[in-house]
Amino acid sequence: MSELLADNGITERVVPWPADLAHAYRAAGCWRGRPLGASLWEWAARRPERVAVVDGDVRLTYRDLAEHADGLATGLAASGLGRGDTVLVQLPNQWEFVVVTFACFRLGLVPVMMLPPHREHELASIGAHVGAKAIVVPDSWKGYDHQDLAERVAATLPHPVRVLVVGDEVRAGHVDVRGLIKQSGDPAARRQWLDEHAPSGSDVAVFLLSGGTTGTPKVIARTHDDYEYNIRRCAAACGFGPDTVYLAVLPAGHNFPLANPGILGALYAGGRAVLLPSPRPDAVFEAIEAEGVTATSAVPAVALRWIEAAAENTRDLGSLQHLHVGGSVLAPEVAARIGPALGCGLQQVYGMAEGLVCYTAPGASDEEAHGTQGKPISPFDELLLVDPDGEPVAPGEVGELLTRGPYTPRGYFGVPEVNRQSFTPDGWFRTGDLVRITPAGDLVVCGRVKDLINRGGEKISAAEVELLAQELPAVAEAAAVPMPDLELGERVCLFVRLHPGHSLTLEQLCTALTARGLAAFKLPERLEVLDAFRHTAVGKADKKVLRELL
Repeated sequence: MSELLADNGITERVVPWPADLAHAYRAAGCWRGRPLGASLWEWAARRPERVAVVDGDVRLTYRDLAEHADGLATGLAASGLGRGDTVLVQLPNQWEFVVVTFACFRLGLVPVMMLPPHREHELASIGAHVGAKAIVVPDSWKGYDHQDLAERVAATLPHPVRVLVVGDEVRAGHVDVRGLIKQSGDPAARRQWLDEHAPSGSDVAVFLLSGGTTGTPKVIARTHDDYEYNIRRCAAACGFGPDTVYLAVLPAGHNFPLANPGILGALYAGGRAVLLPSPRPDAVFEAIEAEGVTATSAVPAVALRWIEAAAENTRDLGSLQHLHVGGSVLAPEVAARIGPALGCGLQQVYGMAEGLVCYTAPGASDEEAHGTQGKPISPFDELLLVDPDGEPVAPGEVGELLTRGPYTPRGYFGVPEVNRQSFTPDGWFRTGDLVRITPAGDLVVCGRVKDLINRGGEKISAAEVELLAQELPAVAEAAAVPMPDLELGERVCLFVRLHPGHSLTLEQLCTALTARGLAAFKLPERLEVLDAFRHTAVGKADKKVLRELL
C-alpha cells in the first residue's frame, strides 16, 4: 500500500476563515476537529446489524458500510491515490455512491460532486480546475455510455487520470469499483491503517458545485469541520434520529439531498437512507410504503407532481412525517396542498452549497410553513440585507442577502478575481438573492439579483449558455433569460441576433450545444431571433426588456 500524498496544492487555493473566528468556532463546539469518516466504525460498533443504506434489493448494514468504505479506500490507496487528490464523482442514486463518498472521507481524497447529466463541457473544465486524478462513473446510465465519456474527458486533462467504473461491464484499462470494495484481507488491519492516515478536520472534505452566474459552475471547498457542523445542525432542525428513514430521490451529488440533512444526516442520526434513481411518483409512493419512509426532499416541481399523483395513489403513505421542499421558491398555494394530499408536514428550506441553510420548524404554523423559508440552522449564522449601494436596508424591507458563519466558506476555490466580486473584504458572501426578514426572524425569498435560470431547482448560468451559443457561426449575439413555467418554475429561452445571411432553428441550436458537451438540462427550450438587441448603459443586452417580451 502506497504512502499517502500531501494535499497536492489544494490548501493554498482555499480561502481560510480568519484565525480568530476559526478559534471561536472550535471553542464553541461548532468544529470538532474530526474527519467525516471517523464515525463509520463508531456507528458499526453501536448498531452493526442495523440497515444503513437501501438501494432496491441491496441492503447495507452499518458494518457493511464501514467495511465496504475501508475496502475501497485501501484499494484506491494501493492504486496510487492519496490524501488531497481530487476525484470527479458522477454517479446516480445507488448504494455505491454512498460507499465511494465515505471511502474518500476515510482516505482524505476529495470527491467533486458532479451530476449524471453533466457532459464533457462541465467534467473537463471542472476536472482541469481541481486537478482531478480520477473519475468515477457508472458503466452506463439511462442508455448513455459514461465510460466513453470518462475516457474522452481524461484525454483532455494534462495529467494521467484513472477511470473508475461502477457496473457489470467494466472495460479493459478501467478500475472495477465493486471489485475494490469486495477485496479480501483483514478489515481490522485496514481500519487501523486508515485511522493512522486519516485527514484532519480542517482538510477539504468535499468539493461542491455552485449554480454560479459566470460560465462553468464555481467550486466550493467544504472542510470536514464545517460540513460536519452543517450536517449536524440540519439533522437537528429536522428532528432526525435513529427512527428516521430518509428517501433520497433528488440527485445525490446535490448538497440538498446529500447533507441538508439528506443521506449523511440520516446516517449521522443513526437512521436509514433509501436511494431511488428517480422522483417518479409511483416509485416514490411504493418506496415510502415498503421502507416506512419518514422524510424526503423535493424541489417545488417534483412536489407538485407528487401532489397531483396522490389523488390516484393506493399506497400507504402513513409513515411519512415531513417533506422538505427547497431549491426554488415554493408558491404558498402549492405549499398549502402538501399536507392534505400527502398526509405529512411541510418544512421549507432555503439553502446553498456555499453554506447558509434555513428551515421552517417541523411544527411551524401554516403562516410560517407556507409563506416563509424559515430561520438559519445555527445561532452563529450572520445575515445582512443591503440595497444596491451596499447599505443596510430598514427592518422589514427587501434587500440582497449577505451571509457568513461557521459553515459558509470565505471564498470559492482557486478564483481570486471571482471572490472579489462574490465576497466583501470582511467575508460576507453575496448570495444574489433578494430577501426580507419577518418580525419573527423568518426569511422570505422575494427574487434574485444574479443572472441565473432556476429550472426545477437546477441553477443554470445564463452566461454559460450564452458563451457557447455565441461560438456558433450563425450567432452574432445571445442572451439567455428565464421563461416562466408552471411545472418547473423556469425554463431557458435564448434570444439571438444572427449574422447576415444566416439562419438557426431550435433543433440546430440544441444539436450544436450538445456537441459542445453542454448538459441536456441546460439546453434552451425556446429560441427567439431578433433583428437587434436593446442594450444597457454598459453595453449588455437589456434582459429586463427581453423578459417583458416573453
